[in-house]
Amino acid sequence: MFESMTYEYILADMLGRVTSDVDKREGSVIYDALAPCAYQLAQNYFYLNNFIDLVSGDTAVGKYLDRVVADYGIRRKAASYAVRQVETTGEVAVGTRWGLEDTTYVITESVSTNVYKAKCEQLGTIGNRYSGALDNIDNVARVTASLTGIITSGTDEETDENLRERFYAQIQSPSTSGNADNYKMWALEVPGVGDAKVFPLWNGPGTVKVLVVDSNIFIDASLPGKVYSHIESVRPIGASVTVSSPKSRTINIAANVILDGTKLMSDMQTAFNTALNEYLKDTVFEAYSISYAKIGSILLSTEGVQDYDTLLVNSGTSNVTIGDEEMPITGTITLTEVV
Repeated sequence: MFESMTYEYILADMLGRVTSDVDKREGSVIYDALAPCAYQLAQNYFYLNNFIDLVSGDTAVGKYLDRVVADYGIRRKAASYAVRQVETTGEVAVGTRWGLEDTTYVITESVSTNVYKAKCEQLGTIGNRYSGALDNIDNVARVTASLTGIITSGTDEETDENLRERFYAQIQSPSTSGNADNYKMWALEVPGVGDAKVFPLWNGPGTVKVLVVDSNIFIDASLPGKVYSHIESVRPIGASVTVSSPKSRTINIAANVILDGTKLMSDMQTAFNTALNEYLKDTVFEAYSISYAKIGSILLSTEGVQDYDTLLVNSGTSNVTIGDEEMPITGTITLTEVV
């Protein structure tokens, strides 16, 4: 809005308002008197322009976005701690600490003989990342331990992007008491949920089905139970609600590729895998077909690829249909270099 109000523009405008019989050249008294004022005014216009961005829902970030959405009863989802399963070779006490890589875990309770629950001491998804032998931080005598399954997934603090999407979904969708938009909104309120799809009347009158994926658009088996409990606490009386994860539809890719010499085969494959994963994630709950042509375009636009042939998607050369309750996931990718 105030982009034009630069230091140069303001100073020129101020000097233009001084009568022509006064020396206005750089270094003159009037020039040196007006220049600092013009600089400060330009700074103020910059801050004012930035302030407008910080109070608008489409441009606000961080704590300013929190304040914008709070007016509509929306709160950023906080990060949570992962709870992991720890298996030991002997009995350990509640409260003992163990480490792996850049994470630490504290034993919180016994599950069964030499099997324990342990809470990660670092917030977020980092607590879900590792498995394997643990370092004995508290020097528990003659006992070794391994970090195995995930009991409760840790979640990162909700990003600005996800919070903004929830904000838009609430103010742009006609949410009434118990319609499909309400069920999606309730599902998205649960920490860790990245997207949701609602099927009204999925099994007859009075039934609702909700599919959920995590913030990385992956299947998380721990989410449906949390979402179900939250929806049950806020939904109107009467509806029968089912919450589950979508079914996986594996997308396998095979092709012969000709490299242009700028990238190693391994680097090209990594870049293609990343681009393909992003494309598949973008289709979840939005599209019901994986485009054969789009995958070819992604491959051809991957840095290092000069050309390709014999592209097969799920062993065929046509689009792959995705069911209403399915989500595509990357399967086997076989790229063969043609010399």
